[in-house]
Amino acid sequence: MEPEELLQMPVIGEKAPEFDVLTTHGRLKLSDLKGKWVILFSHPADFTPVCTTEFMAFAAIADELKELDVQLVGLSIDSVHSHLAWVRNIKEKMGVEIPFPIIADLDMKVAKRYGMLHPGQSTTSTIRTVFFIDDKGVMRAMLYYPMFNGRSMPEILRLTKALQTSDEHGVATPANWEPGAKVIVPAPKTPEEIEKRMQEGYECKDWYLCFKEL
Repeated sequence: MEPEELLQMPVIGEKAPEFDVLTTHGRLKLSDLKGKWVILFSHPADFTPVCTTEFMAFAAIADELKELDVQLVGLSIDSVHSHLAWVRNIKEKMGVEIPFPIIADLDMKVAKRYGMLHPGQSTTSTIRTVFFIDDKGVMRAMLYYPMFNGRSMPEILRLTKALQTSDEHGVATPANWEPGAKVIVPAPKTPEEIEKRMQEGYECKDWYLCFKEL
């Protein structure tokens, strides 16, 4: 496997790569989910400690994501039989039901298209990636984590809400933004817009940085 093949990855603002795959919930195409937001995430392997804690954590936020019209989809380079056995084990041993589909990517087609294989970590196991795909099938954000450190579910929820807030209201969100906090009004692009902006009643620190309540 060539390094350049391993390091292919999607681009924010472009269409997310299509897939047609077998999952624990049957066959699934990304295009079938158009109209919903999708969070596609990978894990290194089934029946591993950090991944097990993450799957329980993803299960814990699944209902909140569903309310945001988001479909969670997991993936690793394991068979559907391995996925099913692991899901059953998590339910039996940890008391947690996994409600979302998990892609069986034995041929690594999805992993390669999404840049989930990093040679410095492994050529046969996916690193921990999170892809935020909007309801039009466009890649909106990507998070990459090493194989040995679990992800933050509050950040995944926060970023989802930030992306949807920006779309709905045409605004940006500042560092550490949380739902309910002030948002940033897009900066003016002409001298006339600058003068107008300063008279529009926003909370402005300067002409290029103005906040408002939603």
